[in-house]
Amino acid sequence: MNVGADASRARVGVALGVLAIVGADQATKSWAAHALADHPINIIGHGVQLALTRNSGSAFSRFQGITPVLALLAVGIAIVLARTLRRATDRWMIGALALVLGGAIGNLVDRFVRSPGFLRGEVIDFVKVGSFPVFNVADSAITIGAVVLVLRSLRERGDAPADGMTGA
Repeated sequence: MNVGADASRARVGVALGVLAIVGADQATKSWAAHALADHPINIIGHGVQLALTRNSGSAFSRFQGITPVLALLAVGIAIVLARTLRRATDRWMIGALALVLGGAIGNLVDRFVRSPGFLRGEVIDFVKVGSFPVFNVADSAITIGAVVLVLRSLRERGDAPADGMTGA
């Protein structure tokens, strides 16, 4: 078994997964910006809609007005995630980190390229479910990845010996 080749293939797989998330996110946002510009589309009554919104803040539309700071913070987080991902060996952790990284990059692209301009771009959100804040594919990837990270870390704590010592 060639461990170096396996690791290289795994890195390529992770990179392709991250790119797929970013691609799907940007494609759906581009579609939403055009198809939903005039009116929302009701999927299930008014409870589930595709409705275009632009968010200059962070999650749940918090921290409006500090978009450049949020964009720079997102760059830092993406770097930390990429470095953590390179060291990860657990498949669940790798998948979860890839989801979070892909989502972070997807929303970061908006900060770079969308109106009103570089580092001030507004993130496009378009999925509306009930009274929950409007979200996008990147937000979904981040949320799913974060849930997996939490569940995996809780599982690892449950697997540790009661005295905190590792057996030899």
